[in-house]
Amino acid sequence: MAFVTEDMIKQLQTLMEQIDEPLKITFKNMHQGFPTETLMRFLKAREGDVSKAHKMLLDCLNWRIQNEIDAILGKPIVPTEFYRAVRDSQLIGMSGYSKEGLPVIAIGAGLSTFDKASIHYYVQSHIQMNEYRDRVIFPSARKKFGRHISTCVKVLDMTGLKLSALNQIKLLSVISTIDDLNYPEKTTAYYIVNAPYVFSACWKVVRPLLQERTRNKVQVLPGSGKDELLKIMDYASLPHFCKREGSGSSFHSRNKTTDNCFSLDHAFHQQLYNYIKQQAELMAAPIRHGSVHVDFPEPDPEDGNIAETIESACKTMGNRIGLSNSLRELKINGE
Repeated sequence: MAFVTEDMIKQLQTLMEQIDEPLKITFKNMHQGFPTETLMRFLKAREGDVSKAHKMLLDCLNWRIQNEIDAILGKPIVPTEFYRAVRDSQLIGMSGYSKEGLPVIAIGAGLSTFDKASIHYYVQSHIQMNEYRDRVIFPSARKKFGRHISTCVKVLDMTGLKLSALNQIKLLSVISTIDDLNYPEKTTAYYIVNAPYVFSACWKVVRPLLQERTRNKVQVLPGSGKDELLKIMDYASLPHFCKREGSGSSFHSRNKTTDNCFSLDHAFHQQLYNYIKQQAELMAAPIRHGSVHVDFPEPDPEDGNIAETIESACKTMGNRIGLSNSLRELKINGE
């Protein structure tokens, strides 16, 4: 990873002073009072290349304006039971904080089905959680822990992962690209837990192809990862799927207790959903049924097409275990 210097930041600051007023407004909404740290994130994402970081940032600001991202937290997904279905099929939540004060984001990668709504609802929900993290969770963490906090750690549960997950590669690629281009360097570490053989085999192929700055953030932990994760967070902050070993982890991730941070009944999702509804009331905008349609950015060549790499790796593995016929039917573009 390139070292971001004071001179790089000053060069990018000078370029940003020349942008149009609408872009300056959305930049202010985005950086939440920390413009220098935001410039550093984009510089890191482009290996210290000021010109490329400037273009990336301008593209991000234009994307925010064109898709009204500044107002997206005032657009709840309704009715509530439909939103519950989205939550039950897009497993993500916040389980607590690390010992350093970083929010712990849990993701049920293996059991997410993405089959209860259109792609637009899942993208809308994902962006809303990103914006809520940046505008509400991070400021709260800074106040709680008395230090600057602008990144999180993510724990990905691979329980139940199957090769059929390739059917969702288009949606996952869209979400990943939105994060890469518009929310870069927001995650300090990715911890993979409950990884079955299908993941392990793919990971051996994919890992060497990732950019070094991404590869260095990923750790595949043995089993549920509980012992390793307890070194960086308290037991209360462990995601629910890390608190039980073996076959129980799959069941536990599906039960409807308030310990399940994927559930709409969990405190995090209750606070998030109530916040969105309150913002809608403050904006005095009519709450309408239907999703927010956000333009899907094309993956940047700088980041490589990891989705195609994953598909290719899994197809190779599928051939090894006798699943080549079914995999030939899968298309990366979902058509």
